[in-house]
Amino acid sequence: MGDQPTSDKPILELKNVHSGYGSIKALKGVSLKVMPGEIVAIIGANGAGKSTTLMTICGIVPVEKGEVYYEGKLINKVSPEKLPTMGLCQVPEGRRIFPRLSVEENLILGAFHRDDKDQIAKDILHSYELFPILGERSRQHGGTLSGGEQQMLAIARALMTKPKVLLLDEPSLGLAPIIIQQIFDIIADINREDGTTILLVEQNANLALQAASRGYVVETGEITLEDKASSLLKNPKIREAYLGE
Repeated sequence: MGDQPTSDKPILELKNVHSGYGSIKALKGVSLKVMPGEIVAIIGANGAGKSTTLMTICGIVPVEKGEVYYEGKLINKVSPEKLPTMGLCQVPEGRRIFPRLSVEENLILGAFHRDDKDQIAKDILHSYELFPILGERSRQHGGTLSGGEQQMLAIARALMTKPKVLLLDEPSLGLAPIIIQQIFDIIADINREDGTTILLVEQNANLALQAASRGYVVETGEITLEDKASSLLKNPKIREAYLGE
């Protein structure tokens, strides 16, 4: 399970957030909180608004109504490229690494806003400790990696920004079960060892709720349930709708 909160103030909070794509209203009043040090999962069916929630937090999908707060500051109007410098970083669905750059070059780009070269070098080595296969492939082009290796690279590149909050969008998508388990083990390590707060969107509700301390259920752009992850795992309606029982 994700660590319990270390503060009584949320590090990330959405209040009655509405957003969408033109005439399509994807989020219809979403409110949620993430406390420092937590892993929080957002689960729901395809098209429910899970990924849109992360993209709205990051400013990729504009907020039409409501507020998004990060460390107590309103970030509705903050440009997406500035957020990583503030400690809020997303690993998007589909990985989106730079396929023609090497693994190491991808990692260096993750630290684009930093000027502490010695620490950057140490953080690259730390990435190779977290993901040994990336160390073995450090000179390979990102596009030659397997899907699982690309997902590891996408997470490692995000960690190079030194995030306080990491937004993970469907990290298990399209991966073999053994690789998925490796990814989730590393997510737990990042949370436990580095204290990184994680907001996780995941189609695999069982894995997501096992990793998280709390969870939110999204249906057609609205939060319909919020509870401890352990309670959601035991909830008969959740088990039937999302755990295939």
